[in-house]
Amino acid sequence: MTDSPEDLAAALDATGYLADDGLATAGFLALRMGRPLFCEGEPGTGKTSLALALATALERPLVRLQCHEGIDAAQALYEWDFPRQLLHLRALEAAGGGQLDVEAAERSLYTERFLLARPLLQALITAPCVLLIDEIDRADDEFEAFLLQLLDEHAVTIPEFGEVRAEHPPLVVLTSNRTREVHDALKRRCLYHWLEHPDLVREVAILRRRIPRVSEALARQIAEAVHRLREMDLLKPPGVAESLDWARALLTLQRDELDAATAARTLGAVLKYSEDLDRVRAKLDALFA
Repeated sequence: MTDSPEDLAAALDATGYLADDGLATAGFLALRMGRPLFCEGEPGTGKTSLALALATALERPLVRLQCHEGIDAAQALYEWDFPRQLLHLRALEAAGGGQLDVEAAERSLYTERFLLARPLLQALITAPCVLLIDEIDRADDEFEAFLLQLLDEHAVTIPEFGEVRAEHPPLVVLTSNRTREVHDALKRRCLYHWLEHPDLVREVAILRRRIPRVSEALARQIAEAVHRLREMDLLKPPGVAESLDWARALLTLQRDELDAATAARTLGAVLKYSEDLDRVRAKLDALFA
């Protein structure tokens, strides 16, 4: 049971996700108030991982919609299974000796039998679930407008079929890396939380929790190095995911200490742009002084 933000934080902690008080409170309110939770922040701050952890902690299935430029209703909501519809028409025609009742045939085409549920529709017809709408800032304005009925009413209207309304509304988590501003109409329908990179103590705790083989000393060295990298003028500052990758890389190389020489060999685990690699390599000695 999640009767308080503290209960939810403990449930998330059991999955390996360490939520601070603000995030645990936002998640608890979204769950209890039936409101979508809009999570915004830099890449790598744990927005997508939050939805995964919520699904695990609440013992609900996760339905994920990955947004991209040009995404539309057919990809996000539903499609009609045209090949099966065509076969159905042929079967009706054959059964009727070449005669076809057009109106009856048309009614039989637009039923659940031929409806292909994409993530949004799947979330509405699934028993209580967590619906992750990931990177909504990559979609366009029209798609945002399309989402408004779903966020307001936990329902969608399919012209040929009618309204589909969730018997058990999903817990909706939307994420954005803020590559563009999301419209107020969508934000007004959500609770909002801005995710920061974790502080040093929390990042050490995340490393130890997610990768138990990492020693306290090595986890602190990694966290301190990543925090120094985030203070540099990089194209893509490392997130928690990169901290975890760095720790796994060092363990794979059987290193129990992070020094300048080891960092130079493993920077590809934490930096993903050649310009950032060049900038950091030129300052490695100072970073690990």
